[in-house]
Amino acid sequence: MTTNEDKLRDSAILMMALGEDAAAEVFKYLNPKEVQELGSAMASLTQLTRNDMDQVLEDFRQEADQFMSVTLDSNEYIRSVLNKALGTDRAAGIIEDILDAERGTGSGIDALNWLDATSVAELIADEHPQIIATILVHLERDRAADVLIELNERLRDDVVLRIATFGGVQPNALQELTEVLNSLLAGQSAKRSKMGGPRTAAEIINYMSSVHEEAIITNLKTMDADLTDRIVEEMFVFDNLLEVEDQAIQLILKEVETTALTIALKGTTDELREKFFRNMSNRAADMLREDIAAQGPVRMSKVEEEQKAIVEVARRLAEEGQINLSGPAGDEYV
Repeated sequence: MTTNEDKLRDSAILMMALGEDAAAEVFKYLNPKEVQELGSAMASLTQLTRNDMDQVLEDFRQEADQFMSVTLDSNEYIRSVLNKALGTDRAAGIIEDILDAERGTGSGIDALNWLDATSVAELIADEHPQIIATILVHLERDRAADVLIELNERLRDDVVLRIATFGGVQPNALQELTEVLNSLLAGQSAKRSKMGGPRTAAEIINYMSSVHEEAIITNLKTMDADLTDRIVEEMFVFDNLLEVEDQAIQLILKEVETTALTIALKGTTDELREKFFRNMSNRAADMLREDIAAQGPVRMSKVEEEQKAIVEVARRLAEEGQINLSGPAGDEYV
């Protein structure tokens, strides 16, 4: 089975084979996290043989051949792919951003995704919490989570609450936002966004460590208990998979690498492990048990990272309508 590390190494080899100019063009289409990961993989390549490069190029040629006959209108193709991958609601905002960027009307806030979280936090920490919330809903979820962690606890809780109630950038707030970020936005204006709400707050919190996550939820309950409950309802953590139907677990297993699952199950309960085991073949379950037992100590941050990745798979399948994350359906079916 091909691991994520193998795929990343193959990508690095392909980039090296492309040459400087072509590789530079490819990097323009990657997000900051992808640039960092792929750049690190390229820098770590050692003792690369001609056979290695030939194999990667052949694999790429075969994969590329599958798409040579695609003649669909590009915008419609993008809509179709993103709707299937993310669901209609989440895809709508992303499609709008893509098409706006194509027309040259992007908000410019994406520039903050290229700064480290500490720098972004330092830039916005003294601003009004509503402005901070407006900025963070436009950042990538994991980057927004990193920025929130850099803020002090009181400000962080206030900002999460505002993200959860965010309704878009109003005209009177637009000018203030532009002034705050004038050096980065270069005069561009932020368009009205549909990205706020309890779901956005939940997605950002999901990228935080369990310690920060628990602290924020506890504090938010004292500020707005009803809204906090709505945020929690939108949150789905790895342990919640225990309540998911077996058929859903089987579909999730098809999408998850064995290496990632081994690490994720390292830090969970015996009950949840057994749920995964009984939805695998006896041989696969026995091998996974052995892998977990033979595995040395794993950092909790790595365990949480793999668990969150599996949760993302589960969320995607749910949004595609393939599984139900709310547990046994009960009387929902008639």
